[in-house]
Amino acid sequence: MRTPRSRRRWRSLALTVVLALASVTGLASPAQAFPAASRTDLINYLTGISGRYTLSGQHNREPNSDPTKYTRVAQQITGQTPGLWGGDFLFAPSDVANRQTMVNEAIRQWQGGSVVALTWHMCPPTVGSTCGWDTGGVLSHLSDSQWSQLVTNGTALNNAFKNRLAEAVPYLRRLQNAGVPVLWRPVHEMNDGWSWWGGRPGANGSRRLYQITRDYFIAQGLTNLVWVWNVKDLNMGALGDYWPGSGYVDVASLDVWVKLEPSASDYQAMLNVAGGKPISLAEVGRAPSPALLDAQPRWTWFMVWAEWLTDPAYNTNASVQASYFGPRVLNRGEFTITSGGGGGGGGTRTGKIRGLGGKCVDVAAAASANGTKVQLYTCDANGTAQSWTVGTDGTLRALGKCMDVVGGASADGTKVQIWDCVSGNANQQWSYDAATRHLVNPRTGKCLDATGQSSADGTPLQIWTCTGQNNQKWTLP
Repeated sequence: MRTPRSRRRWRSLALTVVLALASVTGLASPAQAFPAASRTDLINYLTGISGRYTLSGQHNREPNSDPTKYTRVAQQITGQTPGLWGGDFLFAPSDVANRQTMVNEAIRQWQGGSVVALTWHMCPPTVGSTCGWDTGGVLSHLSDSQWSQLVTNGTALNNAFKNRLAEAVPYLRRLQNAGVPVLWRPVHEMNDGWSWWGGRPGANGSRRLYQITRDYFIAQGLTNLVWVWNVKDLNMGALGDYWPGSGYVDVASLDVWVKLEPSASDYQAMLNVAGGKPISLAEVGRAPSPALLDAQPRWTWFMVWAEWLTDPAYNTNASVQASYFGPRVLNRGEFTITSGGGGGGGGTRTGKIRGLGGKCVDVAAAASANGTKVQLYTCDANGTAQSWTVGTDGTLRALGKCMDVVGGASADGTKVQIWDCVSGNANQQWSYDAATRHLVNPRTGKCLDATGQSSADGTPLQIWTCTGQNNQKWTLP
């Protein structure tokens, strides 16, 4: 969570001093070092901050021999270390030779308190492991016949592609062994045709290559990857042509290059396609302003692309500082991610639980008597009946009581109530899966469910066999 301080006072009084120190010492921001964590921990964290906070981020592209080149620039401008560090497996011989240097830095970044995001500008499977950018390289084009082979299991090009993927496995496994979850963004900007992998809509197009990629890495036993689906800000009405299915996506992300910043319709299109999953700005040229993040609060991180940070057509030092010190933005040292900590940075957190129709989980009539029903109701700005504390002990608490399965029954349709909290009571335990947005009672394996798929005020909540329908999807505070 954000460390308690007056950010504006800090900025006005101490920024000059910190920047001066940075020029002398190679500034490292105060950090709350992250312990080993899982992909679920990171997904839960992003889900927890969605709509409230956004992580600052900076990409570091060539050279892989110097994988903090642009992060240092962000530090020099702002006096802060970005909350997210971006790296790239890249394609040129010198960068491929330094992939271990890049991965070592990724581990240091995580352990120092920054989230890790990785991209791969990959050579086509028609050439070797290294290549150039232009002819025969990343910008090359496959014929329709070659593409058909690429996405057909067992063909020479399909096998060559999987062999290319295999090159990353040892590095990703090192990250997994170090306890580093990775925001992994393969086949990026798949709705644009600038790369050999992009610009092919439909079931056997670019989204199929993404599916093959995910299936391959899962088969290799890699469990630390948070799967980031990515498009560019063009033809936003056709995103469905590139969507691989919710089972393949943990975060839906947008790269903003056609425009200086995402439009309101871009934002809505991403919310629509994500279906409740976190969304992010995976690449931007312009650091988003506080006003933009107020208007579009569900972006969970932004990542400024390399040297665009200092391109005067996109940013000034003052605008970058305004972004980093915006009230919604979290930099390194202002948040924590802990194993098993859940969304919002670990530990307990309090706020509204939102479900079907944007309605809130509510204690009927704000009564605190044992047995009071739990229901859906229009969200109230300040109501205590909708203020739920998500505890590290698995409980959901409101008005001093715990959300409880009536009678401890496991039958579909068993209602949910509030009751005196009892330590270890299985009727009062809830587990949140950020990928599905299910709240599950582990004892019964049943999901918290809005009765009859109704979003009407007063609809009672119950437990029911998990179906994946929208009346079983919840967003925690």
